[in-house]
Order: sequence, then structure tokens, then C-alpha cells
Amino acid sequence: MYDLGIVIVNYNTRDLLRDCLRSVYASKGTLSFEVYVVDNRSPDGSAEMVRMEFPQAILIANDSNRGYASANNLALRRCQGRYALLLNPDTVLPEDALLKSEEFMDAHPEAGVMGPKLVRQDGSLDLAGRRSFPTPQVAFYRLSGLSKLFSNSPRFNQYNLNYMNPDELREIDAVCGAFMFLRQAALHQAGLLDEGFFAFGEDLDLCYRIKVHHGWKVYYNPAVCVLHYKGEAMKQRSYAMTIEFYKAMWRFHRKHFAASTFFLLNGLIGLGIFALCAGALARNALRPAGRKKAGW
Repeated sequence: MYDLGIVIVNYNTRDLLRDCLRSVYASKGTLSFEVYVVDNRSPDGSAEMVRMEFPQAILIANDSNRGYASANNLALRRCQGRYALLLNPDTVLPEDALLKSEEFMDAHPEAGVMGPKLVRQDGSLDLAGRRSFPTPQVAFYRLSGLSKLFSNSPRFNQYNLNYMNPDELREIDAVCGAFMFLRQAALHQAGLLDEGFFAFGEDLDLCYRIKVHHGWKVYYNPAVCVLHYKGEAMKQRSYAMTIEFYKAMWRFHRKHFAASTFFLLNGLIGLGIFALCAGALARNALRPAGRKKAGW
């Protein structure tokens, strides 16, 4: 029996995956863990690299791109430890990240989920690492631009929590699936990732079910700091992934908020998401190949 099951879902990011796995296996401490790499039929030889260079990892090589949620669930069903970690292949861990995460969860039995301070390659904070749930009001502030206009406002910047000290431990709504440290007891209660989400939104949805439906706490813990290159696989299919991003936004709203929202407002929200998607696709078409991105 291991303390931790680590699940890494990969699509076409072989070199980043190699660096990620090296950092995982360089971890220090007495924490015992097993690593599952789920490859969604990458054409870049990712699966072969794992077989050759990391034979200690458990490789699940899919015969198609099953998406993020479905691929994670394949491995999560096999994890038996006290904790599970969803980890993106475009992350690099410091050697004490796993040990500090375990120690934090052991010290906070009310915690169902913990996320670290995610930093980008240029040293800036990855804002997706700490979020509020995108209720209709919170989403309106974010999508209307009010959150950028009033970036230090606790009212208008609820989604990305820009006003919050990035080095302060806080209970929040949701963390990012790039590094999501889960208590197995909370995961068993809430269930696995919703496979209706293909590549976005499943981390928010899981945090919502763990926190709102089952009463566990979700923490942002900056004592653990993880490098996140972010979005490399998404850039390769930027148009399709942009569509998936907005589909996930609509699915999350329908699943958790539509029933309690006035039907005309639901219609306006749907139209707004469609318009935002169209605008994002148009902007992406004008970007040079190396600067295309998925999402808003």
C-alpha cells in the first residue's frame, strides 16, 4: 500500500513529461508513491519514452485521445493510497513538494483538496491555481472585464482572487488540476471526475462536489511552489481546445447553477458564452502560430 497515487495524463508533450517525471522521482522524504502515466495516443513517442526511461511508472497507453477526465479516471480507479495527486506533464516539482503536501494534509484532516502556488516560467503567478466558483455573478465580473478594471477589488475579482496575498495560506473554492492533491476519502465521497468535461472545468467541478456537496475544505498552500509551463499541449490544437473551454463553461453552469437561475438569464448566459467563444476563435486566428492559445 502506497501513501500516494500520482496520475499524469499526457498528450504529445514528451519532453515536458520527461522533465516532470524526473522531478517526481527526485522527490525527497519517506512518502511512498506510485506513478501512473496515462497517454492519450500521443504521436510524439511519449509512451515509448516512458517505457524506455521510466520503467518503474505504470503506463496506460490509450488507443485514442479520451480527454483529461476520462484518462485520469482510468488511473484513479487503481490508486489505493491515502492520497491521490492529479499532476500535469508540464509541471516540475521541487524535491520537497510531495512531502510538504502530505504533511499539510495530515495536519489538516478537514482538507479534502490542496493546491500549491503555481508559477509560470517567467516567475509570474499562475492565477488558475486559486479560484472561486464561477457563479453567474462571479463569471459576469470576469467576462465583462470588471475584474481587470478593478484588479484589487474583493468584490469584482472573486474568480482569480488577484487581491489575495499569493504567499498566504487560504481556504478557497477551487484549485487547478495541474497539481491537485486529493484526500482519497473525499474523492470516494464525491466520485471521480465528470467525463462530460473533455479538457477544462473538471477540476472546478470536482472541487465543487467535494466542498459544497460533502463539506470538505479546499486549500491554497503557497508553502508548496510548483513550476507550470502551462498549455503546451493545448496550443497544438488551439481552436478545438478553445471550443472545449467554452463548452465546459456552459456545462458547469448548467450542472450547478441553471436550476436556480431565472430561465431568461440562463439564455443570456448561453448567448454570452457563445459570443465569447466566437470572439476568442477570431482573436486566435489573428495570432502568430507560436502565440495561439486555448481559453479566454
